[in-house]
Amino acid sequence: MAQVGGCFCGGLRYTVEGAPIKKAICHCADCRKITGSTYSTNAIYKADGFKLTKGTPKEHSGKADSGNVITSHFCPDCGVTLWRDGAGLPGLLILKVGTLDDPNALGDAKPEAELYAPGRVSWVAPVEGAAQVNAMS
Repeated sequence: MAQVGGCFCGGLRYTVEGAPIKKAICHCADCRKITGSTYSTNAIYKADGFKLTKGTPKEHSGKADSGNVITSHFCPDCGVTLWRDGAGLPGLLILKVGTLDDPNALGDAKPEAELYAPGRVSWVAPVEGAAQVNAMS
């Protein structure tokens, strides 16, 4: 069953098929900047299950903390990042879970891993049961 989502203003819409390969929160500097918060909540999907159904995103590519080039795809009007991808994750994309329409999406996205865990801010506790990873894996 497909899930649907989009940006804040509705200018970009998408569908994604299948279950995520991994659910993770990320404490890297990029994710903090993109979200304007302490971390991002992500679901990694097979790229061929993702379909943009409305709009044309802007893209910004840069070197991630891993050293790989990663591209953010975001709304040209409201600025919301919907997903990221890059050569370091061939055939996969990192979907920002908060962009899914399902009101239960974030509750269902309990992370299996915390990426860049050493970058976690001191007042955020580790997620019980989530692998604590020093980088992207």
